[in-house]
Amino acid sequence: MFNWLDPLRYIKAKESIIHIGETVAAGDFFYTAHGGDPIINGVDDADDLGDTRDALLLLGISAKDQMMIFQILAAILHFGNVRIKEAEGETSEISAKDKHLQLMCQLLGIEESQMRMWLCNKKFTTVGEVLTKPLTAEQASNAQDALAKHIYAKMFDWIVEKVNLSLHSTTKHHRFIGVLDIYGFETFEINSFEQFCINYANEKLQQIFNSHVFKLEQEEYVKEAIEWSFIDFYDNQPCIDLIESKLGILDLLDEECRMPKGSDKNWCQKLYDKHYNKAQHFDKPRMSNMAFIIHHFADKVTYQADGFLEKNRDTVLEDHINILRASEHALVAELFEDKPDPNEKKQRAGSHPTQPLRANPKGSKSTKKTVGSQVRRISIMET
Repeated sequence: MFNWLDPLRYIKAKESIIHIGETVAAGDFFYTAHGGDPIINGVDDADDLGDTRDALLLLGISAKDQMMIFQILAAILHFGNVRIKEAEGETSEISAKDKHLQLMCQLLGIEESQMRMWLCNKKFTTVGEVLTKPLTAEQASNAQDALAKHIYAKMFDWIVEKVNLSLHSTTKHHRFIGVLDIYGFETFEINSFEQFCINYANEKLQQIFNSHVFKLEQEEYVKEAIEWSFIDFYDNQPCIDLIESKLGILDLLDEECRMPKGSDKNWCQKLYDKHYNKAQHFDKPRMSNMAFIIHHFADKVTYQADGFLEKNRDTVLEDHINILRASEHALVAELFEDKPDPNEKKQRAGSHPTQPLRANPKGSKSTKKTVGSQVRRISIMET
């Protein structure tokens, strides 16, 4: 992945189209300040960007839409720098002089006053009326990060859809090349929800490998009466069942997210009660009551339960989406149009159906299912 912050500087200097502010170094943005050195010796990011833009043009993404994509990326970076502070009581506020909020709203073509208001407040419904409830700084910051990720995901999906439409053909395909971009198996000193999702996806990929390379091929050998030495292979289905089956880890996590007073601690205890000393691939650390161990095909991994619920909710409030839908930029508004979810009809027969996160009748409507339910719904098997 190339460092696109330098290309943004290049765009600003050469084309004078996007006003992204003076802050353009990776270390100046909260969302990009936590990695390593973004500069790679021998790599010219501006040249790479030129190649990328040429390819996008070839695939039907106009120069105008490309510039809008860069505006959206710049807006996300500025959004991450918006400071939400504790105010009087359990309320929060954003400075009227916050330049990052100003730039973010300018780039997305949305009303700054509306975004300032609904970043620090949310609507809730009682019988016959809609009221406003202040958010604490922590709640507002969580909603801020969730919205930033949601904007990026919507933009990414739009690009993929455009590319797929350009490559689509009515001619029957006899062969195809599938490219799956995914993190490899991860185990760190501290493992959280991100590593859990990545390792779950790798378990599913390992299952596909086992099925095609060992199980199906050996069944074919039997049919054709070919002599060979049977190869015994590790079946990771029990580990997958632990994660995705009814009352498995993801199911219990979604259930706890629906509880009015759900907590990481309560969820972790439910995991112990349901799976400790019962599930072959589940274990409990000796010195912690807020962690659990999964014996994956590659290695055993200890996951810290702290933060799982909030990361799984990743709640995007309808108030925020409505602001984006009203954008003066056609592409931004298009990203947030109400569209049916194409994956709803693609769940594999026999798979455990995912339940949407129930809306709290006293809270703002969420526009997304839980992250865990989305990960479980990904149709890896269809490839």
